[in-house]
Amino acid sequence: MNEYLYEKDLRPLKYHILTGPRQDWTAREMALRLGVRIQSVRSHLIERLDMSDLENMPARFEAGVAAMNGEDPVADALGRDLFVVSIGMFTPEEMEAAYARTRALVDNGMPLDEAIVEGKAALKEVLAP
Repeated sequence: MNEYLYEKDLRPLKYHILTGPRQDWTAREMALRLGVRIQSVRSHLIERLDMSDLENMPARFEAGVAAMNGEDPVADALGRDLFVVSIGMFTPEEMEAAYARTRALVDNGMPLDEAIVEGKAALKEVLAP
C-alpha cells in the first residue's frame, strides 16, 4: 500500500530546515526579540508553519523588520506586523490580545518598557502554555 506524504510526520524535516544557517539565525533573533528560549520558538514554528514558510522565513523576517516605521512603538516592540503578517508565528487574535493589554497599560501611565515586558509575557504564554 502506498503511503501519502501528507500522512507522515514532517516535524523532523521541519526541524532540519530550522537548523539551516539563515533559519537558525532568524529563529534566534525572534527568540531574542520575544525573550524566550530558542527551543520554544522552534517548537512553535514547527507546529504553526509549513516547510515553504520555514524556508522563506529569513527573507520575510528581514522584510518585516525593515517595514517597522516607528509610528507605533508598542506594535514595533511586540512585532505585531512582523510576527503576524510577515512570519505567521501568531494569529491576529493572539497578537491583538497582547497588543491591547500593552496599549492599555501604556495608556494608564505605565512606562513603555514595563508595558512591553507585560505584552511579551502574554506572547510567551502562547509559545509555552
